[in-house]
Amino acid sequence: MAETSAFIEVSDPGPVCCPSVLAAPLASSEATELARGFRALGDPARLRVLSMLAAAPEGEICVCDFVVPLGKTQGTVSHHLKVLGEAGLVHGDRRGKWVWYSLDRDRLAALRNALGSQPLPS
Repeated sequence: MAETSAFIEVSDPGPVCCPSVLAAPLASSEATELARGFRALGDPARLRVLSMLAAAPEGEICVCDFVVPLGKTQGTVSHHLKVLGEAGLVHGDRRGKWVWYSLDRDRLAALRNALGSQPLPS
């Protein structure tokens, strides 16, 4: 049985979408952009989708392959993938009848960096 990592590897995000929330007060637009990404992560099913994509050997999963592991209907799975897509966390690639999803590792890195770039003040 292959061993999977508990961590999602992310690439260097290059220009970060938003500054660290710990570095200075955020502008309204920066806070809105960060909230959009973090809001999408606030659901257990969407977190499971991200973890499944991170563990996928080919780096992508067909939408049809989320239904059984998540125990959700196709419509509910599609809704969760839409929310993740609108937040920029996943990308879909239509191939015939099905859509294959993959992580946007740069977007994940940007969200991670927004929380961890600066030490907390004492």
